[in-house]
Amino acid sequence: MSVPFAVLRHAPTVWNGEGRLQGTTDVPLGADGEAVAKTWRLPAPSDRWKRMCSPLSRARRTAELVQPSAPIVVDSRLREMSFGVWEGKSVARLRAEGGETFAAAERLGLDFHPPGGESPRIAMERLSAWARDIAACEPVVAVTHKAAIRALLALATGWDMTGRQPLKLDWRCLHFFSANADGTVTLDRPNVPLA
Repeated sequence: MSVPFAVLRHAPTVWNGEGRLQGTTDVPLGADGEAVAKTWRLPAPSDRWKRMCSPLSRARRTAELVQPSAPIVVDSRLREMSFGVWEGKSVARLRAEGGETFAAAERLGLDFHPPGGESPRIAMERLSAWARDIAACEPVVAVTHKAAIRALLALATGWDMTGRQPLKLDWRCLHFFSANADGTVTLDRPNVPLA
């Protein structure tokens, strides 16, 4: 048996606007992010589902602002992938400073492992455990992060994170998946607008 869930990336932060990697650095929503999150409305039937979020303040605050009527459960497995010593830097800067060494690390896909951080494969395993728990309960809307949602996409599609994503995700939309008892997920409906 599978249970549906939907994921939403948090609203924008100042670091998003600057193109900086946030990872587990607890960057809050900016004023623009607060304003955007207040306009988002979950489509049916997700507007009646249980709410969950990452422990990072940008995700928690987004969850609070999107139809602020339901209690929110914080789950650390929904946190962003850690980018270790690269947090606070832009990918463009890392590419310029790291040259071929950084390019080779990027080509590792799921095994791309920032110094002091975690790989997408580690994030995917953590999210698979979360999905296994979701499959045993009720539908959920989870506010999480870009790399976490990409890890779910990889889990659902078999994408090894080399080359292009199998489909383009709009980070201002809701993405519907289903969780299975073995921790696998299927992608049901990506890019559903927030009314």
